[in-house]
Amino acid sequence: MSYQVFARKYRPKTFDDVLGQDHVVRTLKNAIAQKRLAHAYLFVGPRGTGKTTTARILAKALNCTGGPKADFDPDEEACVEIAEGRSLDVLEIDGASNNSVDDVRNIRESVRFAPARGQFKIYYIDEVHMLSTAAFNALLKTLEEPPEHVKFIFATTEAHKVLPTILSRCQRFDLRPIPTEIIASHLLHIAKEEGVNLHETAAWAIGKGADGGMRDAQSMLDQLVAFCGDTITEANVLDIFGFTSRETVASVIGSILARDTPAALTTVQRESEAGRELSQLLGELIGCMRALLVSKLDSSAGGDGIPTETWEALKAAAEAYPPERLLSVIDVFAETEGRMKWASNKRLHLEIGMIKAVQTLGEVRLSDVIRVLAGATDQLTSPVTIAPTATAPAPATAAPAPVVEATPAPISIAEPEAKAEEVTPPAPVEVEPEPPAPATAPQLLQEEPPQPAAKPEKASSLDDLIAMADEGSAFDLTPEPVESEPPPWKPEPDAPPEPAAPKVDPMEEFYKDPLIQTALEMFAATIKK
Repeated sequence: MSYQVFARKYRPKTFDDVLGQDHVVRTLKNAIAQKRLAHAYLFVGPRGTGKTTTARILAKALNCTGGPKADFDPDEEACVEIAEGRSLDVLEIDGASNNSVDDVRNIRESVRFAPARGQFKIYYIDEVHMLSTAAFNALLKTLEEPPEHVKFIFATTEAHKVLPTILSRCQRFDLRPIPTEIIASHLLHIAKEEGVNLHETAAWAIGKGADGGMRDAQSMLDQLVAFCGDTITEANVLDIFGFTSRETVASVIGSILARDTPAALTTVQRESEAGRELSQLLGELIGCMRALLVSKLDSSAGGDGIPTETWEALKAAAEAYPPERLLSVIDVFAETEGRMKWASNKRLHLEIGMIKAVQTLGEVRLSDVIRVLAGATDQLTSPVTIAPTATAPAPATAAPAPVVEATPAPISIAEPEAKAEEVTPPAPVEVEPEPPAPATAPQLLQEEPPQPAAKPEKASSLDDLIAMADEGSAFDLTPEPVESEPPPWKPEPDAPPEPAAPKVDPMEEFYKDPLIQTALEMFAATIKK
């Protein structure tokens, strides 16, 4: 027999051999045991997680001898034919190359025929999202109501490209990325079967580089055996695939936590000159910072594969920072990762991200100031109260005296034996006007309050003046008043005003507060005005 790669040679043959997909295996086994089989299944997941393998195992369980049953014999003839892809009842179709309406029409015509050997006729379409919209629509009716002997199994890495009408007619199973621990353990098992001395650190490095894909990990192990021979170390893995060791990642994180920017940049330079993948290095840094953040919130969390001694040293260095500060560093690295994805000079962006991360750890924030001030307040012997400083009121300005308009008083001529008294008229009152009677001096003195004097009449000639004097009427000899602006009012000289009290700046009193003085001493700060 010709040579088979590890990915094909060690492909799972039964449900018990499937690793890292326990939720899918348990559901399928229970459905077979309870005879609750759906007519269409959809497997979704990243590459190398077992979509095609699980579909073939399901087909074996349905068409095995005496099936359907979950504990079938993988070495019987029907199961071997399905595993080798030569069964007449299990048709594997590539959706990328058979994506037209004509290809779907052939499927619709062939579903009418009964299976040749097994109990079901199974159609497995890989990369089903590559089918055209017209092909999907042509498959809808057959997919919704297929014959009883027909089962459909679909697989895709991009479920969002599959029409919702197709998704609603299938039972969907999401296959998850396989954990690094499971991949490393399986690689050690394969190496033992092949007689290869694979170090545990090397197996862990392969598992981290595979990023959850078992097939990728097996392919890398196959390549390492061809390169290294019988012994594979972690250094071999790092040199061939350009991965970064966990010690290097821990060293960079330690330099960042110590705010040693030159040491971190030196490590980046060394890794870049050695041909390491800088994007992979940044991903490892993000993972390590995440592990530190989780460990501060949950002390039982592990170190993401970092050696115990190194991990304890990193945790001790991270104790000086609150969780929100580590979260800020992760945000800086995430932004750097987005820029590096499309940048041609990845090293430049990684170095800028390193510098920003160190600056983020060293900057003083408002929360830090409040925390320090709160601690300083607790250390004071007596409570500090800040009372508002009373400022001296501004000197009151003397209200200006009302302006008095000087008008010449009218001259009244009354009885010769009495002298007319000058009377100030009160405020005008709206009353019905009555003809005024001639006022005499005795009447003016007796009436309380005095009535306003009648307006003196004007004499037009000397004869009128003599006649008015004989009758005892009051007359006005003053000329008509000339309208003119009154003279400006001049206040009488008073005592000089008291000098105003000096103004007190409230901020000066605030700066003298003991709490502020304590904060200035602790931060060695000065006040800029």
